[in-house]
Amino acid sequence: MTTQNHGTLTNLTLEIWRQTGPDDPGRFVTYEIPEISDGASFLEMLDILNERLIEAGEEAVVFDHDCREGICGTCSLMIDGRAHGPQRGTATCQLHMRTFSSGDTIVIEPFRASSFPVIKDLMVDRAAFDRIVEVGGFISAATGGAPDGNLIPIPKPVADAAMDAAACIGCGACVAACPNGAASLFTGAKLAHLNLLPQGQAERFKRTEAMVETMEEHFGSCTNHGECEAACPKSISIDVIAVMNADYRKAKFKNRKSLSRV
Repeated sequence: MTTQNHGTLTNLTLEIWRQTGPDDPGRFVTYEIPEISDGASFLEMLDILNERLIEAGEEAVVFDHDCREGICGTCSLMIDGRAHGPQRGTATCQLHMRTFSSGDTIVIEPFRASSFPVIKDLMVDRAAFDRIVEVGGFISAATGGAPDGNLIPIPKPVADAAMDAAACIGCGACVAACPNGAASLFTGAKLAHLNLLPQGQAERFKRTEAMVETMEEHFGSCTNHGECEAACPKSISIDVIAVMNADYRKAKFKNRKSLSRV
């Protein structure tokens, strides 16, 4: 049995999206869930609901989760129409029930984007992100012993910017929040954390062209609404999109020029 932290007990009404599979039209189901500690996390609250459903002989609500520390990015839920809920810069697993008031009705849905088809209930398939990373989210390096950490000097502003971009956990909130279902913030972050560092320079333009064009196959276009930055649980700046677009323009010129020499 999941234990709750001591604190004020809250009575809630949950409107949860239930869908048996990709071909099921799905529907909202109402659950009354009394006496939830305000110290419980949002996912712990769902755990408690599922324990009560199982005890009543009903099917548990399917939702994605793993680390529950705001690192893995699997806790992807729309809560009252907002990706990851009302608290800015917070993943669903880090959202606590003290954010809500007793008597509230909370609407819980999966991320809504055509590129993220629903698998079941609140779980979606984010394999489209994997396809972007597969074509360029890495650097090619010779095998052997690990180089010394200080072998390549990196200016601190560059290192800080790369680390800020690398904070992306690939949750997909940017796509769910974007009116166009664009993945520019995700792709820009993955590119920036490699393209800004010396180790990523050798394949910078090849990587950029491959990742951006794979992104465009699966997602909508960015029109600078800025909703992605607002929804991002790591508050990644949309500056990475500007860097990505600049690198893509350079890539189309440099890659075409290098091919003409072959």
